[in-house]
Amino acid sequence: MGTTPSRSGHFPINGLDLHYEIQGELSASQPPLLLIPGAFMSADSMPAWVTGFAQRRTVITFDQQGHGQTPDTARAMSYEQFADDAADLLRALGIERADVMGYSQGGGVALQLAIRHASLVGKLVLMSATFHRDGWHPSLAESMAQLSAAAFVGTTVETAFKAHTPDAAAFDAYLEKMKVLNAEDQEIPEAQVRNIRSKTMVIVGDADSVNLDHAVTLFRLRGGTDDEAARTGLLERAPDARLVVLPAMSHIGLSGEAAVLVPMVTAFLDDAPPPTPELF
Repeated sequence: MGTTPSRSGHFPINGLDLHYEIQGELSASQPPLLLIPGAFMSADSMPAWVTGFAQRRTVITFDQQGHGQTPDTARAMSYEQFADDAADLLRALGIERADVMGYSQGGGVALQLAIRHASLVGKLVLMSATFHRDGWHPSLAESMAQLSAAAFVGTTVETAFKAHTPDAAAFDAYLEKMKVLNAEDQEIPEAQVRNIRSKTMVIVGDADSVNLDHAVTLFRLRGGTDDEAARTGLLERAPDARLVVLPAMSHIGLSGEAAVLVPMVTAFLDDAPPPTPELF
């Protein structure tokens, strides 16, 4: 499904046999990008993103608890725990600081990583992610509550899980924990979001499962809007926060827009200000 990683393996982390993949060589000269996929996705679920980013930087992905090649355990699931797993992965790899991008559930994990392990996080990219459960469209919770194992029959999610745990009851237990995780979601206080130290990019679709107003609030909490740029019409420095809204774009559709978004995210990671054209 994905590109062939330069390096992959497992680490014993917080009771997990955690699977990770690295594209490119780790270097002290540039921080790698930790790319965290969404719910039910695995380390190789975003190949176009990995390939796009790997042209400029090293990319690390990993399988969250019960996802891909990381078996589930009796441990409860939480965004905080997943963030601690990510932090310990970076430490196990000898990485002192990484830029972090998370999609959907992975974006929630990225938020917690920036809050709980601030020294490890350089820049932060949040794609279709929320910091409050009311940031999601109400119908999504209804859809998740009705989810059953039958929906995954024959999918890569079921195939990957049963490759290491061929027990139907174990898959059902994993699914129930995922439903609880999504139902409870996150309630991060606005003050904590505002106090994150990392420059942040917020990405959302205008037909996303994430409410557009919520994404704008997240952008503003992260220092979005530049009063001087608004006054003069000129943006003279790389802003601390950036907002991207793609038109006619759903939550799942956004995950397929690597060709459009990788250059925008790369410019953000490189601190490149948008060019100002000559008008007169």
